[in-house]
Amino acid sequence: MDEATRKLYEEAGIGRRQGAGSRPALVVVDLNYGFTDPESTLYCDTQEAVPANVRLLAAAREASCPIAFTTLEYDEGAQQVARAFIDKVPTLLTLAPGTRWTKIDERLAPRPGEPILFKLFASAFFGTPLAAMLAAHHCDTVVVTGASTSGCVRATVVDALQHGYRVVVPREAVADRAAGPHEAALFDINAKYGDVLSTEETESLLRAAKFD
Repeated sequence: MDEATRKLYEEAGIGRRQGAGSRPALVVVDLNYGFTDPESTLYCDTQEAVPANVRLLAAAREASCPIAFTTLEYDEGAQQVARAFIDKVPTLLTLAPGTRWTKIDERLAPRPGEPILFKLFASAFFGTPLAAMLAAHHCDTVVVTGASTSGCVRATVVDALQHGYRVVVPREAVADRAAGPHEAALFDINAKYGDVLSTEETESLLRAAKFD
């Protein structure tokens, strides 16, 4: 984003650091093969995001932070429910039950107790038990990673804020299909909805978590 825009936001008092709490959860959004495999029509440039997520998962597990993964999957019934979304993005039909594309990338393999939440729309909160999971663990912060930055990540960030959580997005741990939407989404998130931090800063935040 250009300097004039940054100055405009600063003068308007938009974009102050929100700050994280002491009980963060890590939500890994849609790092299934449909988004991480270059052979997929839905591929996002996750070459940097996948190893960054590996690091963040290690930190979250070390500190016993709650972890959830999301993926999308459309059987015939789901196609009817999400008809408007699919009409907008027909390639979502690639994510059919039983295909490789809906499976979480094995480099990020969920461990027992780390749920995979199936969703039909952009936000990880919409139509899933994520809000209940976070409440059960008394979380105060949600670290959102995954793909795409301008789509499902951004939607999840907005919903996390609207559920009352502080939000962190590690810059290197999110991915999109093009640089323009990716950078615009990160700017918008950092300006209005959460804090965009480095992977290193986010690792430190997760390792400092206080879960009994």
